[in-house]
Amino acid sequence: MHTPHTRRLRPLLIALALAGACLGAQAADAFTDAVAAAYAPYRSALFRTNSKAQAESEQAIAQARAAWDGVRQRFGTQAPAPYDRDAQFAQTLSAVDSVYRKAADEIAAQQLTKAHDTLEAVRDLLAEQRQRNGVVVFSDHVNAYHAAMEHTLESGPGLLAQADGALQLMAQVGVLQHLAQQLRRQAPAALLQQAAFTELLDALDTSVAGLRAATLRQDASAMRAALGQLKAPFSRLFLRFG
Repeated sequence: MHTPHTRRLRPLLIALALAGACLGAQAADAFTDAVAAAYAPYRSALFRTNSKAQAESEQAIAQARAAWDGVRQRFGTQAPAPYDRDAQFAQTLSAVDSVYRKAADEIAAQQLTKAHDTLEAVRDLLAEQRQRNGVVVFSDHVNAYHAAMEHTLESGPGLLAQADGALQLMAQVGVLQHLAQQLRRQAPAALLQQAAFTELLDALDTSVAGLRAATLRQDASAMRAALGQLKAPFSRLFLRFG
């Protein structure tokens, strides 16, 4: 069983491996496009459970399950290229459905934190499926930034208490900066033409720049405050475009 920390790091490793093999590739097959369409209600379910919104979480998980049922009905009996040689294709479709069913039960039991953690597995399952089949989409770059950001949020407060903590934190800031740049470089042209997308991306860049500036000053109080500013702009970007 993977811990939440391990689950957060795996998308980063997956995305970096994919980037090295086929940087900039974009999906052009019907299955990947269908999964991308079904990903929007999934993102909403993640967001709503994380926000502890009971009624909204129930609605979001119902929509996510309905969207995924549509994917399974369309492709469950015949995997299209390039997935037609993937021995785990059907297994992955079933695994995602199982995650949704478990999360739905947890939401019904008002266990929204558990449901949120459960839903994280969908992202990993789909990212691993794409990796097996040589497919890279914008969500992989979003996942990479997310994994690095969560690592920084977890380890950052502890680093502030160490003598060389600012140096260690700066190394993580460098990773965040690089992955934030990749979000802009790898975004589809259609997204870059949307003001809402570029505004959210600018806000994310600003949050990273703020952490970098505070770390350069070695101002522990400012670094702590800047760490607290990382998640909100990413969450807004992820909900709409991740």
